[in-house]
Amino acid sequence: MNARPEEPTVRTVSGDVSPASLGLCDAHDHLFLRSPQLPGQELDDTGAAAAELRAFREAGGGTVIQWTPYGMGRRAGELRRLAEESGVRIVAATGLHQAVHYAPEVLERVGATGGATGSGGGSAELAELFVAELTTGIGSRPGRRGDGRTDAADDAGARPRAGMVKVAGGFHGLDAHARYTMTAAAEAHHATGASIGVHLELGTGAQDVLDLLCGRLAVPPQRVVLGHLNRSPDPVAHRSAAAAGAYLAFDGPSRAHHATDWRLPDALAALADAGYGDRLLLGGDTTTAAARSVNGGPGMPHLLRRLRPRLELTLGAELVRRIFTENPARAFAVAWGAAGGV
Repeated sequence: MNARPEEPTVRTVSGDVSPASLGLCDAHDHLFLRSPQLPGQELDDTGAAAAELRAFREAGGGTVIQWTPYGMGRRAGELRRLAEESGVRIVAATGLHQAVHYAPEVLERVGATGGATGSGGGSAELAELFVAELTTGIGSRPGRRGDGRTDAADDAGARPRAGMVKVAGGFHGLDAHARYTMTAAAEAHHATGASIGVHLELGTGAQDVLDLLCGRLAVPPQRVVLGHLNRSPDPVAHRSAAAAGAYLAFDGPSRAHHATDWRLPDALAALADAGYGDRLLLGGDTTTAAARSVNGGPGMPHLLRRLRPRLELTLGAELVRRIFTENPARAFAVAWGAAGGV
Protein backbone atom coordinates (compact mmCIF):
# COMPACT_ATOMS: atom_id res chain seq x y z
CA MET A 1 0.00 0.00 0.00
CA ASN A 2 1.56 3.28 -1.11
CA ALA A 3 0.94 6.47 0.85
CA ARG A 4 -0.06 9.85 -0.56
CA PRO A 5 2.98 12.11 -1.15
CA GLU A 6 2.11 14.49 1.71
CA GLU A 7 1.97 11.69 4.29
CA PRO A 8 4.98 10.32 6.18
CA THR A 9 6.33 7.24 4.42
CA VAL A 10 9.01 4.63 4.94
CA ARG A 11 11.55 4.68 2.12
CA THR A 12 12.22 1.08 1.09
CA VAL A 13 14.48 -0.09 -1.72
CA SER A 14 11.34 -0.69 -3.80
CA GLY A 15 9.85 2.74 -3.16
CA ASP A 16 8.09 4.76 -0.46
CA VAL A 17 5.35 2.90 1.42
CA SER A 18 2.82 3.59 4.12
CA PRO A 19 4.19 2.90 7.62
CA ALA A 20 1.15 0.73 8.28
CA SER A 21 2.27 -1.69 5.57
CA LEU A 22 5.55 -2.75 7.22
CA GLY A 23 4.12 -5.68 9.17
CA LEU A 24 6.40 -7.32 11.72
CA CYS A 25 9.71 -5.47 11.51
CA ASP A 26 13.28 -6.50 12.24
CA ALA A 27 14.43 -2.98 13.11
CA HIS A 28 18.20 -3.56 12.95
CA ASP A 29 19.85 -6.24 10.86
CA HIS A 30 22.26 -6.97 8.01
CA LEU A 31 21.81 -8.98 4.83
CA PHE A 32 25.25 -7.93 3.58
CA LEU A 33 28.26 -6.69 5.54
CA ARG A 34 32.00 -6.55 5.00
CA SER A 35 34.62 -5.21 7.42
CA PRO A 36 38.33 -5.70 8.05
CA GLN A 37 37.30 -6.20 11.68
CA LEU A 38 35.45 -9.42 10.70
CA PRO A 39 37.85 -11.28 8.39
CA GLY A 40 36.44 -14.46 6.92
CA GLN A 41 32.92 -13.77 8.21
CA GLU A 42 31.68 -11.52 5.42
CA LEU A 43 27.98 -11.43 4.61
CA ASP A 44 28.42 -11.41 0.84
CA ASP A 45 26.38 -14.36 -0.42
CA THR A 46 23.20 -13.36 -2.26
CA GLY A 47 21.84 -16.91 -2.09
CA ALA A 48 22.24 -17.01 1.69
CA ALA A 49 20.63 -13.56 1.97
CA ALA A 50 17.66 -14.76 -0.08
CA ALA A 51 17.30 -17.86 2.08
CA GLU A 52 17.45 -15.77 5.25
CA LEU A 53 14.71 -13.49 3.97
CA ARG A 54 12.54 -16.48 3.06
CA ALA A 55 13.00 -17.91 6.55
CA PHE A 56 12.09 -14.55 8.09
CA ARG A 57 9.02 -14.31 5.88
CA GLU A 58 7.94 -17.85 6.80
CA ALA A 59 8.17 -16.86 10.47
CA GLY A 60 5.76 -13.98 9.79
CA GLY A 61 8.25 -11.18 9.13
CA GLY A 62 7.36 -8.25 6.91
CA THR A 63 10.25 -5.75 6.89
CA VAL A 64 14.00 -5.69 7.51
CA ILE A 65 15.90 -2.48 8.24
CA GLN A 66 19.45 -3.07 6.96
CA TRP A 67 21.84 -0.81 8.89
CA THR A 68 24.87 -1.57 6.68
CA PRO A 69 26.25 1.87 5.71
CA TYR A 70 28.45 3.22 2.94
CA GLY A 71 31.64 1.33 2.15
CA MET A 72 30.74 -1.94 3.91
CA GLY A 73 29.39 -4.05 1.06
CA ARG A 74 25.69 -3.20 1.13
CA ARG A 75 25.04 -4.91 -2.23
CA ALA A 76 22.45 -2.23 -2.92
CA GLY A 77 22.02 -3.41 -6.49
CA GLU A 78 20.69 -6.75 -5.20
CA LEU A 79 18.28 -5.46 -2.57
CA ARG A 80 15.28 -4.63 -4.74
CA ARG A 81 15.31 -8.06 -6.38
CA LEU A 82 15.67 -9.78 -3.02
CA ALA A 83 12.77 -7.79 -1.60
CA GLU A 84 10.52 -8.59 -4.54
CA GLU A 85 11.38 -12.29 -4.58
CA SER A 86 10.96 -12.77 -0.82
CA GLY A 87 7.98 -10.51 -0.20
CA VAL A 88 9.93 -8.81 2.62
CA ARG A 89 10.32 -5.04 2.47
CA ILE A 90 13.91 -3.83 2.87
CA VAL A 91 15.08 -0.41 4.06
CA ALA A 92 18.70 0.40 3.16
CA ALA A 93 21.07 2.75 4.97
CA THR A 94 23.52 5.41 4.02
CA GLY A 95 25.99 6.74 6.59
CA LEU A 96 29.43 5.80 7.86
CA HIS A 97 30.61 3.43 10.59
CA GLN A 98 33.65 3.78 12.86
CA ALA A 99 36.90 4.50 11.02
CA VAL A 100 38.34 1.06 11.90
CA HIS A 101 35.84 -0.57 9.55
CA TYR A 102 37.34 1.09 6.45
CA ALA A 103 40.51 1.10 4.44
CA PRO A 104 42.11 4.58 4.45
CA GLU A 105 41.38 5.09 0.74
CA VAL A 106 37.64 4.67 1.33
CA LEU A 107 37.63 7.38 4.00
CA GLU A 108 39.70 9.59 1.73
CA ARG A 109 37.19 9.14 -1.11
CA VAL A 110 34.38 10.57 0.98
CA GLY A 111 36.41 13.30 2.66
CA ALA A 112 36.32 11.60 6.05
CA THR A 113 40.06 11.43 6.73
CA GLY A 114 39.93 14.80 8.45
CA GLY A 115 37.26 13.50 10.77
CA ALA A 116 39.31 10.44 11.61
CA THR A 117 42.37 12.44 12.58
CA GLY A 118 40.75 15.55 14.01
CA SER A 119 42.04 17.72 11.15
CA GLY A 120 40.58 18.77 7.84
CA GLY A 121 37.56 20.73 6.75
CA GLY A 122 33.85 20.60 7.42
CA SER A 123 31.33 17.80 6.99
CA ALA A 124 29.44 19.24 4.00
CA GLU A 125 30.95 16.84 1.46
CA LEU A 126 30.01 13.80 3.48
CA ALA A 127 26.54 15.20 4.13
CA GLU A 128 26.08 15.67 0.38
CA LEU A 129 26.84 11.99 -0.14
CA PHE A 130 24.29 10.97 2.50
CA VAL A 131 21.63 13.25 0.99
CA ALA A 132 22.31 11.94 -2.53
CA GLU A 133 21.88 8.34 -1.38
CA LEU A 134 18.66 9.21 0.45
CA THR A 135 17.11 11.20 -2.37
CA THR A 136 18.64 10.13 -5.70
CA GLY A 137 19.93 6.63 -5.06
CA ILE A 138 22.89 4.66 -3.76
CA GLY A 139 25.78 5.11 -6.19
CA SER A 140 24.16 8.12 -7.84
CA ARG A 141 26.89 10.58 -6.87
CA PRO A 142 29.73 10.52 -9.43
CA GLY A 143 33.02 9.25 -8.06
CA ARG A 144 31.47 8.15 -4.77
CA ARG A 145 30.51 4.52 -5.29
CA GLY A 146 32.63 3.53 -2.31
CA ASP A 147 31.59 -0.09 -1.84
CA GLY A 148 32.86 -1.00 -5.29
CA ARG A 149 31.14 -3.76 -7.23
CA THR A 150 29.21 -4.92 -4.18
CA ASP A 151 27.54 -1.62 -3.39
CA ALA A 152 25.67 0.36 -6.02
CA ALA A 153 23.73 -0.76 -9.06
CA ASP A 154 25.26 -0.02 -12.44
CA ASP A 155 21.86 0.82 -13.93
CA ALA A 156 20.68 4.23 -12.73
CA GLY A 157 17.09 3.02 -12.89
CA ALA A 158 17.89 0.17 -10.47
CA ARG A 159 19.52 2.33 -7.82
CA PRO A 160 17.53 2.08 -4.60
CA ARG A 161 17.31 5.02 -2.26
CA ALA A 162 18.45 4.74 1.32
CA GLY A 163 15.79 5.17 4.00
CA MET A 164 17.94 6.04 7.02
CA VAL A 165 21.40 7.24 8.06
CA LYS A 166 23.67 5.01 10.17
CA VAL A 167 26.60 6.38 12.19
CA ALA A 168 28.54 5.12 15.20
CA GLY A 169 29.83 6.21 18.57
CA GLY A 170 32.76 4.89 20.58
CA PHE A 171 33.18 3.19 23.93
CA HIS A 172 31.77 5.64 26.49
CA GLY A 173 32.59 8.59 24.25
CA LEU A 174 32.92 10.12 20.79
CA ASP A 175 36.17 10.50 18.88
CA ALA A 176 36.81 13.04 16.12
CA HIS A 177 35.56 10.64 13.42
CA ALA A 178 32.29 10.04 15.28
CA ARG A 179 31.69 13.77 15.73
CA TYR A 180 32.47 14.39 12.06
CA THR A 181 30.12 11.69 10.75
CA MET A 182 27.35 12.62 13.19
CA THR A 183 27.59 16.24 12.08
CA ALA A 184 27.19 15.10 8.47
CA ALA A 185 24.28 12.86 9.50
CA ALA A 186 22.57 15.78 11.22
CA GLU A 187 23.00 17.92 8.10
CA ALA A 188 21.48 15.11 6.03
CA HIS A 189 18.60 14.84 8.49
CA HIS A 190 17.86 18.55 8.28
CA ALA A 191 17.86 18.32 4.48
CA THR A 192 15.64 15.22 4.23
CA GLY A 193 14.03 14.40 7.57
CA ALA A 194 15.68 10.96 7.61
CA SER A 195 16.07 9.09 10.88
CA ILE A 196 19.57 8.53 12.24
CA GLY A 197 20.50 5.12 13.63
CA VAL A 198 23.49 5.08 15.97
CA HIS A 199 25.75 2.13 16.75
CA LEU A 200 26.56 2.44 20.46
CA GLU A 201 29.83 0.62 21.14
CA LEU A 202 28.96 -2.10 23.65
CA GLY A 203 25.77 -0.17 24.32
CA THR A 204 27.58 2.80 25.88
CA GLY A 205 27.77 6.54 25.27
CA ALA A 206 24.08 7.21 24.66
CA GLN A 207 24.12 10.52 26.50
CA ASP A 208 27.17 11.74 24.56
CA VAL A 209 25.36 10.94 21.33
CA LEU A 210 22.18 12.70 22.40
CA ASP A 211 24.09 15.74 23.65
CA LEU A 212 25.72 16.10 20.24
CA LEU A 213 22.91 15.13 17.86
CA CYS A 214 19.92 16.50 19.75
CA GLY A 215 21.69 19.26 21.64
CA ARG A 216 24.33 20.99 19.56
CA LEU A 217 23.11 19.72 16.17
CA ALA A 218 19.35 20.17 16.85
CA VAL A 219 18.14 16.79 15.58
CA PRO A 220 14.73 16.01 17.15
CA PRO A 221 15.23 13.08 19.55
CA GLN A 222 12.37 11.13 17.97
CA ARG A 223 14.50 11.00 14.80
CA VAL A 224 17.32 9.18 16.63
CA VAL A 225 17.49 5.40 17.07
CA LEU A 226 20.08 4.21 19.60
CA GLY A 227 21.34 0.71 18.88
CA HIS A 228 22.80 -2.15 20.95
CA LEU A 229 21.43 -1.05 24.32
CA ASN A 230 21.11 -4.65 25.50
CA ARG A 231 24.92 -4.87 25.50
CA SER A 232 25.05 -2.52 28.50
CA PRO A 233 21.94 -3.28 30.61
CA ASP A 234 22.14 -0.06 32.62
CA PRO A 235 18.57 0.83 33.64
CA VAL A 236 19.46 4.43 34.48
CA ALA A 237 21.04 5.04 31.07
CA HIS A 238 18.11 3.33 29.35
CA ARG A 239 15.49 5.44 31.12
CA SER A 240 17.46 8.63 30.50
CA ALA A 241 17.67 7.96 26.77
CA ALA A 242 13.99 7.06 26.57
CA ALA A 243 12.99 10.14 28.56
CA ALA A 244 14.90 12.28 26.07
CA GLY A 245 12.59 10.97 23.35
CA ALA A 246 14.94 8.72 21.38
CA TYR A 247 14.06 5.22 20.20
CA LEU A 248 15.93 2.41 21.95
CA ALA A 249 16.91 -0.55 19.75
CA PHE A 250 17.72 -3.85 21.43
CA ASP A 251 19.22 -6.65 19.36
CA GLY A 252 20.75 -10.08 19.35
CA PRO A 253 21.27 -12.72 20.48
CA SER A 254 24.94 -13.21 19.68
CA ARG A 255 27.90 -15.18 21.00
CA ALA A 256 29.81 -11.98 21.66
CA HIS A 257 27.07 -10.58 23.92
CA HIS A 258 25.69 -13.77 25.43
CA ALA A 259 26.51 -12.53 28.93
CA THR A 260 23.89 -9.77 28.71
CA ASP A 261 21.37 -11.22 26.20
CA TRP A 262 19.42 -13.00 28.95
CA ARG A 263 18.64 -9.68 30.63
CA LEU A 264 16.65 -8.37 27.65
CA PRO A 265 13.12 -9.21 28.95
CA ASP A 266 13.77 -7.48 32.27
CA ALA A 267 15.28 -4.41 30.57
CA LEU A 268 12.27 -4.04 28.29
CA ALA A 269 9.83 -4.64 31.14
CA ALA A 270 11.48 -1.93 33.24
CA LEU A 271 11.21 0.57 30.39
CA ALA A 272 7.60 -0.38 29.69
CA ASP A 273 6.70 -0.04 33.38
CA ALA A 274 8.27 3.43 33.35
CA GLY A 275 5.99 4.43 30.46
CA TYR A 276 8.43 4.03 27.57
CA GLY A 277 6.93 1.06 25.75
CA ASP A 278 6.42 3.25 22.67
CA ARG A 279 10.21 3.88 22.42
CA LEU A 280 11.30 0.23 22.04
CA LEU A 281 12.58 -1.55 18.93
CA LEU A 282 13.94 -5.05 18.33
CA GLY A 283 16.38 -6.37 15.74
CA GLY A 284 18.55 -9.37 15.03
CA ASP A 285 21.81 -7.58 14.11
CA THR A 286 23.22 -10.51 12.15
CA THR A 287 26.84 -9.49 11.50
CA THR A 288 28.61 -12.74 10.57
CA ALA A 289 27.90 -15.60 8.21
CA ALA A 290 27.91 -18.08 11.10
CA ALA A 291 25.08 -16.17 12.79
CA ARG A 292 22.64 -16.66 9.91
CA SER A 293 19.85 -19.14 10.49
CA VAL A 294 20.67 -20.84 7.18
CA ASN A 295 24.15 -21.56 8.59
CA GLY A 296 22.92 -22.89 11.92
CA GLY A 297 22.79 -19.61 13.85
CA PRO A 298 19.76 -17.77 15.25
CA GLY A 299 19.52 -15.29 12.36
CA MET A 300 16.51 -13.17 11.52
CA PRO A 301 13.78 -15.78 12.20
CA HIS A 302 14.87 -16.10 15.85
CA LEU A 303 13.24 -12.75 16.62
CA LEU A 304 9.80 -14.12 15.81
CA ARG A 305 10.17 -17.85 16.45
CA ARG A 306 11.88 -17.72 19.84
CA LEU A 307 12.28 -14.18 21.20
CA ARG A 308 8.72 -13.00 20.54
CA PRO A 309 6.94 -15.72 22.58
CA ARG A 310 9.50 -15.31 25.37
CA LEU A 311 8.84 -11.57 25.53
CA GLU A 312 5.07 -12.08 25.40
CA LEU A 313 5.32 -13.94 28.72
CA THR A 314 7.02 -10.91 30.29
CA LEU A 315 5.48 -7.94 28.49
CA GLY A 316 2.15 -9.23 27.19
CA ALA A 317 1.24 -9.94 23.58
CA GLU A 318 -0.16 -6.48 22.84
CA LEU A 319 2.98 -4.54 23.79
CA VAL A 320 5.17 -7.01 21.91
CA ARG A 321 2.98 -6.55 18.85
CA ARG A 322 3.47 -2.78 19.05
CA ILE A 323 7.23 -3.15 19.46
CA PHE A 324 7.40 -5.15 16.24
CA THR A 325 4.92 -3.04 14.24
CA GLU A 326 3.81 0.41 15.41
CA ASN A 327 7.10 1.52 16.97
CA PRO A 328 9.32 0.90 13.92
CA ALA A 329 6.62 2.35 11.68
CA ARG A 330 6.92 5.64 13.58
CA ALA A 331 10.69 5.49 14.01
CA PHE A 332 11.46 5.20 10.28
CA ALA A 333 8.55 7.14 8.73
CA VAL A 334 9.52 10.49 7.22
CA ALA A 335 7.60 13.31 5.55
CA TRP A 336 10.22 13.35 2.80
CA GLY A 337 8.68 16.07 0.67
CA ALA A 338 8.17 18.42 3.62
CA ALA A 339 11.87 18.20 4.51
CA GLY A 340 13.03 18.64 0.93
CA GLY A 341 13.95 14.99 0.41
CA VAL A 342 12.09 14.07 -2.77
